[in-house]
Amino acid sequence: MMRLIASIVLEVLANAVGLLAASWLLAPAFSIDAIGFIAVVAIFSAVRFILAPLITQLSMRHARMLVGGVSLVTILVSFFVTSLLTNHLVITGLSTWVLATLIVWVFGVIAMLLMPMVIFKKTLAAAGRPPSSLG
Repeated sequence: MMRLIASIVLEVLANAVGLLAASWLLAPAFSIDAIGFIAVVAIFSAVRFILAPLITQLSMRHARMLVGGVSLVTILVSFFVTSLLTNHLVITGLSTWVLATLIVWVFGVIAMLLMPMVIFKKTLAAAGRPPSSLG
């Protein structure tokens, strides 16, 4: 149970890092207002949690070549749903949608690799595991 909670916390934090990076690098075409940042991260993360298994399953059945890009497709669809559900996220222009997807993915991967070393260092050391992995 703790592993699941840790995994969810890391995923939400990685999404927050990716969204902040996209907001910073793509401003003003990609913007998240400060008041709605938590709502955007929550909606975006929830949509990704729900859609990732669905999109993976669909790609395995109908388009195996998309399996490697499931995360990118999930991020793009999550942006779309989040922008529909809240007015705190604004993305303008096709290139911004594509670049934001790539930025959130890259920064999310980096955050998922580095955060366990920082956040769970003591816990993992006490469990006798190297800080670079949770599983």
